Amino acid sequence: MAVPAGPGPDGATAPRDRERALRLLQDYGVYLGVAVLVLVNVLFTPHFLSGENFRTQAVQVAPVLVVALGMALAIGSEGVDLSVGSVMALSTSLISLYLGYGMWLALIVAVLGGMAVGAANGSLVAFIGVQPIVATLALMVAGRGLAQVLLPQLKDVRDPAMASLGSGDVAGVPYLVLIAAALAMAVAFVVRRTTFGRQLLAIGDSRPAALLAGLPVRRVLIVVYVVSGALAALAGVLATARLSASDPTSLGNLMELSAITAVVVGGTPLSGGRVRIGGTVAGAVLIQLLTATLIKHDLPPSWTQIAQAVVIVLAVYAARERGKR
Repeated sequence: MAVPAGPGPDGATAPRDRERALRLLQDYGVYLGVAVLVLVNVLFTPHFLSGENFRTQAVQVAPVLVVALGMALAIGSEGVDLSVGSVMALSTSLISLYLGYGMWLALIVAVLGGMAVGAANGSLVAFIGVQPIVATLALMVAGRGLAQVLLPQLKDVRDPAMASLGSGDVAGVPYLVLIAAALAMAVAFVVRRTTFGRQLLAIGDSRPAALLAGLPVRRVLIVVYVVSGALAALAGVLATARLSASDPTSLGNLMELSAITAVVVGGTPLSGGRVRIGGTVAGAVLIQLLTATLIKHDLPPSWTQIAQAVVIVLAVYAARERGKR
């Protein structure tokens, strides 16, 4: 009796090899991208290896990373937060208005402002059922407008405490970098080790199933957007301290693009149910290195936006191809 010929070894191995390659690309592609950019800069960018350059890059990436951490939580819940840039603008306006009462009060007011925007986003999503992209788009427009009403033009920030926050360091490590690193570790702990983190991922994986399981879906969603708003506001404070100026017109402009890029390139799928904080950190570093590389080689800023768009498309394509298998 003849035995039917099965698929050859090449035919069976090729799909598995492709799937393995796509999995590796999604899981570790961001780290490869960072390594490639570092190598390119070492070879072709003068003074890239200087301590001053590393300090500059680290300080510039800190606000992006802080915003991206909140964005990762929103995307992990199968949502998105387009209002983060406007929250940064609102934060810098509030800092300027309340700085005369002391830096700590101004910081608290700024973060509370961001939390209020986040609560509005979360309420629209959780209680009214508005799609996250629509709800946060509305707050993106309203938040930027409110920031410009509160502070119509750029204003210098002359405060010793803010100056220390923006330029101070501990053992050579800037305060901004220490704050961003501490927040990244805190968010990673929450996602991996707490009940709230497990609930968030379950909701992102399947909201109807989470409801049937009795999870507090509305409460979790509101907390996610409140945290995202608070982190965006804190990023606005850090950026204001670094620049020594409040500019609600331009601060946070297109920050939502950078944050989404960092999160998606870092391996967090737009479909929700998974959050990769380590990948998000690497994604933020990748975006900063990409921007710095283009600027140092005299390419116009518009090329940065084009490059980010290409990176997002590639990351989403890799995730989509993996999801088919």
